[in-house]
Amino acid sequence: MKITGAKVYVGGPGKNYVTLKIMTDQGIYGLGDATLNNRETLPAAYLQDYLIPNLIGMDPRTSEDIWQFFYRGAYFRGGPIAMAAFGAIDMALWDIKGKLAGMPLYQLFGGKSRDGAMVYAHATGADLPDLMESVTHYIEQGYQAVRVQCGIPGMPTASYAVPAAKGGKGDFITDFGGIRPKTEIWDTDKYMRYMPNALAEVRQCFGPDLKILHDVHHRLLPREAAEFAKAVEPVGLYWLEDPTPAENQDALRLIRHHSTTPIAIGEVFNSIWDCNKLIENELIDFIRIAVTYAGGITPVKRIVDLAGMHHVKTGFHGAPSHSPISMAAQAHLNTWAPNFGIQEYLVLGTPECDAMFPSEHRIQGGMFFVSDAPGLGVDFDEHEATKYEYVPGSHPIVRLKDGTLWNY
Repeated sequence: MKITGAKVYVGGPGKNYVTLKIMTDQGIYGLGDATLNNRETLPAAYLQDYLIPNLIGMDPRTSEDIWQFFYRGAYFRGGPIAMAAFGAIDMALWDIKGKLAGMPLYQLFGGKSRDGAMVYAHATGADLPDLMESVTHYIEQGYQAVRVQCGIPGMPTASYAVPAAKGGKGDFITDFGGIRPKTEIWDTDKYMRYMPNALAEVRQCFGPDLKILHDVHHRLLPREAAEFAKAVEPVGLYWLEDPTPAENQDALRLIRHHSTTPIAIGEVFNSIWDCNKLIENELIDFIRIAVTYAGGITPVKRIVDLAGMHHVKTGFHGAPSHSPISMAAQAHLNTWAPNFGIQEYLVLGTPECDAMFPSEHRIQGGMFFVSDAPGLGVDFDEHEATKYEYVPGSHPIVRLKDGTLWNY
């Protein structure tokens, strides 16, 4: 069996999805997702100019060797552009193998550990009453877990994932008005004074059973993060996400020494080397790594196994920048992983997106249920894809009140 060709598509309904299709001489094809949010054309070019010419003629069943060929064969290893491109290839090869076997991927991993995987929604509000309405909305839809973000009184601009006005949308933060980013202003002192009490009010309003998550989005220094994690202990958060940047893995020790609040980190990680010490030293409780950004199913499965040895659960990234293809790959891992925790799920569930990526996967009652279709269980309509093209966009940047550039 040989790979005969591959094609990259950039574009989609409301997002610049980077979709890879690998064809074989037996008529079986596989799909992968290389979407690197706001840098989408870069992994697409890497695939087209460097990787696909090497793929032609390879046996798609040798996915391990192909992954090593691209990762070890590159003298300059890693990074989000390369790993997103490798991730798309790896997903597509697993998709082909599942179709050859006539099995959904979770069966190739070892079978089901659960019937459905819990997902969480994003509740957001310009102020606390607005947030409460958003949480109520998701609870009424059957969600058992909700991430909560709300506006901070006196903050000069809306903070991460928070709408500027009551009733607005705060989930989808890419601005497709152009490459140059908008600026948010961040005030750590205001956040530290306000947010612990706001989270306590959410807990008081909705009771002990709701799983409440909160994302700091890298905005605090390690000492501040330790103070915040201790302050919110009475809330009983399901997790506190990205309380501080994790480039220095040892910085997380300070939080662990001062608080028992569960910590989730990893959505910007690109390999096991970004998180192995966090996991081995049990400095986190959930690993947020994504199948796309970390190089595909093959390396992420290794991370899941390492995490399971150290009492760390999965909590894969699932922002709208992930297409239904990568979300399906993570769904199969979630179905198998004995140390599964929870899954973020924010793929745009529009008729246009469903038409471009048809599947029988479904969300019901705050749970994700994978289909039993062979492979990833997601198809790709190339005719639908021709309706879309790349649209430049950007995330905001963050500055402090004095103009200092801060962590997004």
